[in-house]
Amino acid sequence: MAITPTGTNAALASSTTASSGVKGSASDGNPKGSLGKDDFLKLLLVELQYQDPTEPMDSEKILSQTSQLATLESAQNTNDALTKLAASLGASQQFSTIAAIGKTADIGSNAIAYDKGVSSTFEMYFPEEVAHGTIEVLDVDGNVVSSIDVPANPSGVYKFDWDGVLSNGSTADSGVYYLTASYNNSDGKAFTTRMGTYPIESVRFEEGKTLVKLGSSYVPFDNIKEIY
Repeated sequence: MAITPTGTNAALASSTTASSGVKGSASDGNPKGSLGKDDFLKLLLVELQYQDPTEPMDSEKILSQTSQLATLESAQNTNDALTKLAASLGASQQFSTIAAIGKTADIGSNAIAYDKGVSSTFEMYFPEEVAHGTIEVLDVDGNVVSSIDVPANPSGVYKFDWDGVLSNGSTADSGVYYLTASYNNSDGKAFTTRMGTYPIESVRFEEGKTLVKLGSSYVPFDNIKEIY
């Protein structure tokens, strides 16, 4: 003879069945197997549906469960809002760098690493036209150890090679050297510049990072020390 569960036993049997159904859907769509607020609400409704009329559920318990569900939903909505806000702020910060195009960026260093016997290639920006000028190579003590002539050119970024030959004719040892330049324009006005300052030509976004074009290279925006 079949026995139909009633009262508390029915609620327990139905709750077990509902829990089993939730587990099935959790394993399919929720790899962690955790219950969400909708799952808790389903369980509460099933429990109310099959409660024993002679032994109704505690009203305080229902209110407590309802309050927990409301708190859970509120926390979830807050988390969703904060996630969207963080994404929006990140995108806004990235696109704000577009306003820096055309300005001058300083990476904070005019140093190059030289390996003995191998020429070092570098780029230098001349904000004004060059009638004639000289690039000075300095050692770590600030002494000028070599120089490179700068030909007449319009303003812009130009590439140079230093072969490591010092002013006395010997070859420089491997190490760090610093580059500055002094030049005159066609009116005879004197200017100075140094390696490490370049105009920002464009901005590129790649894998969540912001890159700016300085000379012929793209540099992470975080590497820039000053923009003016």
